[in-house]
Parts: sequence; structure tokens; C-alpha cells
Amino acid sequence: MPAVFLRDRSFLRVTGAEAEAFLHNLITTDLASLGTDEARPGALLTPQGKILFDFMIWRDGPGFLLETDAAQRDGLLKRLTMYRLRAPVDFAAMEMEGVTVAWGENAAETRKDSRFAKAGITLTRTPGQDGDDAEALYQTLRIANGIALSGQDFALQDAFPHDVLMDLNGGLGFRKGCYVGQEVVSRMQHRGTARRRVVIVSGSTDLPATGTELTADGKPIGTLGSTDGAKGLAIVRIDRAGEAIAADTPILTADREVSLALPAWSGLSFPTQSDEASA
Repeated sequence: MPAVFLRDRSFLRVTGAEAEAFLHNLITTDLASLGTDEARPGALLTPQGKILFDFMIWRDGPGFLLETDAAQRDGLLKRLTMYRLRAPVDFAAMEMEGVTVAWGENAAETRKDSRFAKAGITLTRTPGQDGDDAEALYQTLRIANGIALSGQDFALQDAFPHDVLMDLNGGLGFRKGCYVGQEVVSRMQHRGTARRRVVIVSGSTDLPATGTELTADGKPIGTLGSTDGAKGLAIVRIDRAGEAIAADTPILTADREVSLALPAWSGLSFPTQSDEASA
């Protein structure tokens, strides 16, 4: 069973009599349905519906743990404090740094990452260091399953939750009440207007650097994110990619032809012109 320590992760603990209500009404995750054995993705959005901070969240006794990129922790803590007003909620930055992710047939049955569970993989998250396998193993697994990370696959304040598949991986609650940015997110969901999506990129040779543009017929359709040799992730306009695929137009990055696939677990497909016409 691989066990990888990700040292660039940090934690915030949220406790207090109204911790759940406070977070439920602020972030994208539906906490009412969050079990004690799972970790779900979540985000705090801008009023315009874009991801301001992203994290994993799970129950921790009477409160919650938010696991986020170490570079985001202090900013997230400041923003949560701003929203607290007089609510009986407390925040604490944990001294413990890093998280251990483990997966495979013998992975523990606690705190399962819902993003990987959607792909049929039991992957658990445990604060602190409890493994020393190469981080590249996790990177390979993440890319193969279309799991996007901020800072590597998208920039904060530049992506909607739908862009990074949060509508499908447990990170968006559509039956909960209002939260910051909810009106925009709900409109995208009900109108089916999400056109930017995470795709898995495959080439015949190693892919170029993160940030390299993807084009079809000379027009940009997206940007390359994380790479793992000849595999990588990108957020692309799937309507434009669908047109290119249907017309057998090569999709290029740095003048190298690549193929695109939507993560199988997502159930998504590239739209065609007939799909657009009937929409």
C-alpha cells in the first residue's frame, strides 16, 4: 500500500457551538451530509463565484479540520475570521504540517478522499507523516484520475468550481442554502453553461512545461497544468475541443500533437455541434 507524505499541506481547526452552521453557510461543501469517514473538497468563493481558497474538509470530533495548501492557510484564516462577526466559532492554525495519503486494497477505511472514491479508489488522508514513498507516485495517480490542484492546474480567483469538477466530486452542495458565490454556481448548474473542464492530456513524448497553451486550428482552447512524463492535466474549453476532435483537427501543445480525455468517473463527454444545436 503506497503511503506518501505531502509536506506542503497545513491545517485549520474550526470549533465552537455554531461551527457547522457557520461553515455550511459560507463554503461550497454540503456539511449536513458529510460523514465521519470521509474528506471532501471544498472552497470559499468570491461573490462572483470563483475559487478564492480551496481545501479538503472533514469532521474532527465536535468540529472540523480544513486541510489546505500551506501558502493559503494564513489567508484563509484571515478571511474566515472576517466572516465570523459574533458567531461562537473558534479557529486555530495547527502546528502539525503535512498530510499522509495512502491508497490501495489495504488502505484504512477512515477519512476517505471523496474525489478518488468517485474513481473507485480508496485513498485516505491523515495529518502528519506516516509514510515515506515517493511523492511522484501520488502525482501519477492524481493526474491519471483527473484530480486538479490549485497552484498547479489552476490559479485561485481564476476558476469556477465547475471548471475543476467540484460539481461532480463532492465539493459542491446543490441542496443546501445560500453561501458566498452560490447564485453564480447555481446558475451555471441549472443552465448547463459550464464549458471549461479538467481533461487528461496524453502525448507520445514528455509534455512541455506547465502553463503551455493548448491549441486547435491555431486557436487557444486551454492551458497545460500538472505533468507526469507524457501525461498531464489541463483545463480546456470542451466545446472547442469537441469540435476539433469531431473534425479530426490536431490538438497541439508546443507544436506537439496530443490527445484529450475527460476523466472516466466524471461521466462527461465532449460536446458536438449537434449537441449545441439541440441545447
